[in-house]
Amino acid sequence: MRSALFAATAFFSLAVTGQSVLAAEAPYVDDRSDAEAVIRSFYSAINRQEFARAWDYFGETKPVQDFDAFVKGYDGTERVEVKTGGVSEDGAAGSIYYNVPVAIRATAKDGSENVFAGCYTLRQVNASIQEPPFRPIFIDKGALKPSKAEFEDAMPASCGDAPPPPKKDAALEQAKKAFAATYGDQCDKEMPGGEPLAEPDAYSLRYKDAGAEADQPERETRLFRFFCSMAAYNESAVYYVYDDVSGVRQLQFASPELDIHYENNDSEGKVEAINVTGFQTDDQLVNSEYDDATKTISSLNKWRGVGDAASAGTYLFRNGNFSLVQYDVDASYDGEINPQTVVDYNTPP
Repeated sequence: MRSALFAATAFFSLAVTGQSVLAAEAPYVDDRSDAEAVIRSFYSAINRQEFARAWDYFGETKPVQDFDAFVKGYDGTERVEVKTGGVSEDGAAGSIYYNVPVAIRATAKDGSENVFAGCYTLRQVNASIQEPPFRPIFIDKGALKPSKAEFEDAMPASCGDAPPPPKKDAALEQAKKAFAATYGDQCDKEMPGGEPLAEPDAYSLRYKDAGAEADQPERETRLFRFFCSMAAYNESAVYYVYDDVSGVRQLQFASPELDIHYENNDSEGKVEAINVTGFQTDDQLVNSEYDDATKTISSLNKWRGVGDAASAGTYLFRNGNFSLVQYDVDASYDGEINPQTVVDYNTPP
């Protein structure tokens, strides 16, 4: 088993983000599914002044001798911001030990700020060998020391003798945050059938700017496809791209506004004309996929389950962006697949 990382210190003199007078309104978080979640939950309890709950996140080894001293340790602290780094783990004797790098910016009631950094060690005892009362993941020990670094740079690279965790894909992480911020309450939180959401599909697109010299290096655009929702026969997805100039941005997809004329104004009858009256943008694509061979994103929006009436768009990647190059519409509910092309700019660069 990895040797002990740090001796416990008085890291308990901090509170978490949120005005203390509004403690009761702070979000309630009690998630013990992983080590980082326990740390977030611990500070949620402190933020809400639920000190008994905060005390319970520790195992037999408490941060101070008694509960009253633990509570008193938070006097004078207004709020604190908490960041966690890459978690390493080690297993031994029926337990898993997690080492979590932490950086904290504490703001006192007088407005002064201090940065602390260090590590928490958490322990998960094998559930199959436990007897009542069951003990979920708990904080085994922690050591935070004052840091002269800025809060954004204070995070330890790793804890103890563990190797530094693999660097996260910064572009992917930014895209995931942007997606969660915009669609966290709109898109499904799990896949159909109840399985957890998978990571977004990620692609690397390399190209040269139009008119670039032969000796100029290629540029790279990252493409991320996020599953959003599933209905009876249509699945929607949201796309983000990243490049070194614009950073992360969401793709918006052009689509034509249609004026469809049916014989005798009967939508079940013969289609007489499909007119394009303008264009709009869509933030999601239906039944879409990216084809790296053709550098295109295609979509197929079924108007009903059999798919005999539908609209389909093709978006070509060129000069660092995706453009609508073809749009087909099958407006007839006749049991056959017979689309008409209403937009055609499908000429590769």
